[in-house]
Parts: sequence; C-alpha cells; structure tokens
Amino acid sequence: MIKKDKRIHLFTGTVLLNILKQAFEIKKGPFPWEKAISAAICAGFPIIIGLLIGQLRLGLLGGIGSFSYLYVFNEPYAARAKKIFFIAIGISVSVGLGTLVAPYPLLVVLIVGVIGAIATFIFGALKIPGPAAIFFILSFTMTTGMPIAPSEAPIRVSVVLMSGCFSWIVSMIGCFFSPHSPEIKVIKEVYLALAAFSEAIGSENINNARHRTVNALKASEETLLIGYISWKNSFLFNRLVLLNEQANKLFLEMLELYSIKDTKLPKEFGEMIRRLSMGIELKAGETIEIPPLPKELARDYQNFLEIIYDAESIINIPLSYIGHSIKISKPSLKMKLSKTFDKDSIVFINSVRYGILLSISTMVAISFPFNKPYWITLSCASVMLGSTILSTFYRAIQRFCGTIIGVMLAIIILRLQMEGFMIVIANMALTVLTELFIGKNYAIAAAFFTPNALLLAEASTKIYNVSYFATARITDIMVGSIIGLVGTYLIGSHSASSRLSDLMVKLIRSQARLIVGMASNKEGNTSANIKLIKEKMEINFMNFKMAYTTALGEIPNNKYMLEMMWPAFYSLEHISYLLGQNCTTKGYLELDDEELAQLLLGLETMAIAIEQKQSVQHNKIPNIKSMPKICKEISMLQDALSIKCIG
Repeated sequence: MIKKDKRIHLFTGTVLLNILKQAFEIKKGPFPWEKAISAAICAGFPIIIGLLIGQLRLGLLGGIGSFSYLYVFNEPYAARAKKIFFIAIGISVSVGLGTLVAPYPLLVVLIVGVIGAIATFIFGALKIPGPAAIFFILSFTMTTGMPIAPSEAPIRVSVVLMSGCFSWIVSMIGCFFSPHSPEIKVIKEVYLALAAFSEAIGSENINNARHRTVNALKASEETLLIGYISWKNSFLFNRLVLLNEQANKLFLEMLELYSIKDTKLPKEFGEMIRRLSMGIELKAGETIEIPPLPKELARDYQNFLEIIYDAESIINIPLSYIGHSIKISKPSLKMKLSKTFDKDSIVFINSVRYGILLSISTMVAISFPFNKPYWITLSCASVMLGSTILSTFYRAIQRFCGTIIGVMLAIIILRLQMEGFMIVIANMALTVLTELFIGKNYAIAAAFFTPNALLLAEASTKIYNVSYFATARITDIMVGSIIGLVGTYLIGSHSASSRLSDLMVKLIRSQARLIVGMASNKEGNTSANIKLIKEKMEINFMNFKMAYTTALGEIPNNKYMLEMMWPAFYSLEHISYLLGQNCTTKGYLELDDEELAQLLLGLETMAIAIEQKQSVQHNKIPNIKSMPKICKEISMLQDALSIKCIG
C-alpha cells in the first residue's frame, strides 16, 4: 500500500513538473523586431500628441486605438487593409459603448458577453489570425472603468478612431516597398515543405512530413485567396499563383512516386526544390538555374522533372510575359459564416461559452468592491484564449506568474514618478519587449505588459499608491483567471470529444457527395453546385480538425481513442486535399456506375459504423485508374477505422 502511494505521488509530481515545463517553455524562432518596433510607434504616437497639446489624458486614451496594430500578421496587404480598418472601427465602437453604458451595470454584463461572443465567432469562422476578442473587450471594459461621462462618447470615439487610423497607416507602409512580401513568404514555405517531404519519402517520418506539406499548401491557397483582387492583380501575384499550382502538381507527383516505388527518392530532388524556393525571392531580371540530373535518373522521373523545369521557367521569364489572365474563384463568405452556426461547430460552441463566461466574470467583478474591476474580466478573457482546458490552464499559470514579476517591475518604475516624455519612452520600451516575447512565452510577455498597463493607469490618475494598486491588480487577475479556468472546465471540458463522431460522419458524407458531383460532371466544367459542395466539405474538415485538436487538450480525455483516431485524421485530411485539388484542376472524375457504387458503399458503411459506435467492416475499395491516390487513401481510412470503433 505504501509503495502504491509512493508511485501515485511520483506520478503526480512528474505530471505537475511536465505541466510547468510546458507552461514556461520558450518557443524557438526569430524575434519579430519589425512588428515590435511598429507596435511601439503606434502606442507612443498618440501619447506624444497628447503631451504636445497639453492633453495627456486624451493621449493615453488614444493608446487604446493603437491596439489595432496588434492584429497585424503575415496576411496579404489587400486583406490587411480591410482587416485593420474594421478592427479600428470595432475598437472605437467598443469604447463608445463602454462610455454610454457605464452607468448601467446590467447592460455592461450583457454587452461584454455579446462583444466577446461575436468577435470570437467572426475570427474563428473566417480563420482570421490574431488575438480575437481580447482587445475589443479591453477597450470596452477599460472605458467602463473611466469616470462616468456618457456625453464624452463622441470625443472618446474620435480620439480612439484617429489613433486606430494611424495604426492602419503604419501597418500598410510595407506595401510601398514590397507589396507581395506576405504571399512570397508563404509560397517559399510551401517549397521548403515540399523539399522536406521529398527527403522523408521512404522513411518513418513520411506521415508527419505529408501532414506539414498539406498544411503548407492549404495556407498558401488561403493566403492567395484573400490577397486576390479581381480588378487589380499584378504580374508578380500571378507568378506566385502559377508557382503555387506547380507546388500542388509537384506534391501529387511525389505521392504518385511514393505509391508506386515506396522507396526513397534521389537526394537531388530535395536540392532542386530548395533551389526553386530561393528563386521565389529573386528581383526582376535575376534568374536561377536547376542543375540537370544524371541521365539514368532523368529517364525514371520525367514527369517530376517536367514540373520542376516548368516552375523554373515561371521564375525566370519576365513578369510581363505572365499577364493578367489568371482568375481565382473565392469561396462564399455567407457559406463560411452560416456553416459555423451548426450546433456541432466548435467555433460556435466556443463563442457562446466565451460570451457566457465573460458575462459571469463581469457580474462577479461589479458585485464585489474590487478596485478597477475590469481587470477581472480582462484576465478571464485572456486566460480563455487557450483553445483547450489544458492550454487554458497553461495561460492561467503564465498570467499569474508573469503578473507577479510584472508588478514587482512596476513598483520599481512607478517609484521613479515619471512624467512627460519619460512616460512615452517607458511605454514604448515595454511595448517592444511585450511584442518580442508574446510569441515566445506568454508569462514573459505578461511581465512586461503588466507594468505598462499600471504605468498608464498611474500616469492618468496621478495617484502614486503603488502597493495598493499592485495588490489590487494581483487580486483581480487571480479572480479572473480562476473564473476563466473553472468555467472552461465546467462548460467545455468534453464539448469537443463528444462531437467528434458526428463531425467525422459529416465530413465523410460530404466527401461522398463531392465524388458523386464530380462523377456526374462529364463535361468537366466546375459548376457552382460542385464548388458549393467542395466548400461544405472544406468547412466540415475545418470543424473536425478543430474538434480533434481541442479534444487532445481536454482534461480528462480518452487518450487511447484519440491516438487510434490519429491515422484516420491523416487519411481524412488527405482525401479532402486530393478531392479539392481534383475539383479545382479537372472538375470531374472518370467513374463507371459500378466503381462509383463501390466507393459510396465503402464511405457510407464507415459513416454508419461510426454513428452506431461499431467497428468498421471491410468493403472492397476498387483501384480506379483515374483516381488511384484517392482510392488508396479511402482504403487506408477504412483500415484505420476498423482498428477501434470511434465513440
């Protein structure tokens, strides 16, 4: 009995140690100096203007508008222009609402939940990168904590909007120097992923490399879609679209080689693809040269080399030869939003949960005599940015520890009693440090943004009771973090895993519908109906992928079931990719009635078995010449699902 207790204590200690290690792990990667410095300029500029006109209070208020820049990521400038513009408007509206409803606590509770739910839903449904609802909530709650003055709503909104517009200008400056740098970066990453995949073929790492390559190809397609402007597509953008098409052809050809030979590819292939990736960034007039393969290899890999040399030609020919003829069909915005309203959509569920817990935290904050109660709501919102209960737990630990260090740093800074431009310098320095470390580790970032927020609060109130404010902040952050953590556990601890089966069935049946649609399309013209089915399949896969990823972080979770589902996840992802590519390039499938019936029988048998929580029975999946890779992947999916019933 004593030995058993020791084993339990050792196991618990090991688990806690691993959790702490993961919570404070510093992620690798370069520091984002450009974004950090730009964010500091956006944050400091309105304060400088406020000092110059003798209105420090308005300058600090304008700092709220600078939060707009924090939503800048590696999206095309065409998409960034719209994104940051609407975010600046959204933050300004949040400030206006906070000013107007501050005298009415019940309205504050209701509106903070609505803002959180709507922002989370839009960012999730449209897959917009960024901190989602956090700065809309911060803008709203901070304004409710200001002196109550509904009549000041117009001036507050105007100041914040002007600051947001300045952030928009800063975010778009790069467009004048390299208008397609985000697209170039993502296409280069695709070719590097393809090079790694060519080297992984025939090794044990093949599935992971394939998964990364599919994700890179999807990311490049998404980036080009949001960067496409029908009335103004440049020669360079068209070149990138053509190179992305070659990347897809190259991936499919390597899959074909893998399925036929099942052995390692020549090492020269990886070197050739990396050479292409270097050529993507070449300036006008510069060229690359792909060294020829030995003749004995060239004979065996003619199709592969043809794609390589086509990509080389696209890089080397003058941009003016490419022209404006490329057209891209964008998916329906209405479809993206409407599909995520489904009851099984993780995006919709997370949005509702987020809004409810924000309202609860705000109700707690205003029901008790907390100083600056908006810190409770903000801490709750920040902690819940984690997509799973485990990541939420990490965020709670990181925020608490980072806040303790940040408060100690704030005490040192505030005792200096800074005024004037010293406030600007401190604010900009802390902003730079926050942005440098926010992607590395949230705890380190919290150690910098906590004193920054305290500095602004003290500077605006001129009350230098450091210990009082420090104690209040720690208390508020602890309460908010606990509400977010407990609420996430109680409301959403099994919301993802309980929906996995239904989402998988929907995905399989949407894949079957797309096969039927393309088999019926004998002429090869991709009709609007087939495009709609393809979009539904892609949205179903997105919902399934999000649910699976979320389920991995649930506490407790069915680890064995999720591990058994991993090969099925790989296959479903790959089938979706292959069907999507076929729909885009050909628009049809060459199938006779018997082959189509066998495929549909296999897919529907899997769907029914999953619904009934039974093991999948083997059905004959035909090896169809026109779609061998899809048939092979469906057969692998059947094998994966026959190991263990999903449920």
